[in-house]
Amino acid sequence: MIEGRSSSQPTWSAAGYAEGAWLAVPAMPVMAIFSAAFGVFAGQKGLSLIEAALMSTFMFAGASQFVAAEIWGRPMTAAAIATLVVVTATVNLRFFLIGASLRPWLGALPAWRVYPALALLTEPGWLMSIRYRAQGGSDAAIVLGGGFVLWLVWIAGTVSGYMLGTLVANPQRFGLDLIMPVFFVVMLVPLWRGARAAVPWVAAGMAALIAARFLPGSWYIIAGAFAGAIAGALQDEQA
Repeated sequence: MIEGRSSSQPTWSAAGYAEGAWLAVPAMPVMAIFSAAFGVFAGQKGLSLIEAALMSTFMFAGASQFVAAEIWGRPMTAAAIATLVVVTATVNLRFFLIGASLRPWLGALPAWRVYPALALLTEPGWLMSIRYRAQGGSDAAIVLGGGFVLWLVWIAGTVSGYMLGTLVANPQRFGLDLIMPVFFVVMLVPLWRGARAAVPWVAAGMAALIAARFLPGSWYIIAGAFAGAIAGALQDEQA
């Protein structure tokens, strides 16, 4: 048990950083597989190994990396860049809510501690952090410790997957194209709060499927995001 575990006020220690790294261990296999799938996908889409590795190093955003690799083209026109910015920004809007959910815990800490932790925060790290907090933990260094370890796993997995992709002519044959949807389905399980709370998920999914059928490009992502947000907002008003 680390110092400050029973306190409601946020603390920050090397022991908390180490515990965060340890708490992230169960998520490592999933992150490794997910990042390897991205490495394969990036190679199939024409990115170089350096480009894929740098994207995982500086972007570290899971689903939006798949989207960016899908849109990526040569030469990159102004329209392609604008599309890339809008679509990846839409996908990453979830991090505003993820970060906001941690503000009651991290808000009292100095920015130089909070921002690096948030920069490395992903869904597995967030779930780990809120579970730790719900159990009475207060050492916010676990957020950075877990995020840093998962970041390293993500980079290593990307490189490994890219190199594996040069040996796999048809990734779909091995089900690699299913890794991302399976990953997010698994991530939804701890967030289940009953059928009513799932209505925005269903609205987003249905809107995305319809848009993918009738609209070109990546508009289905934006359509799903807006549909889910509107459904959630309407629920809040009725509550």
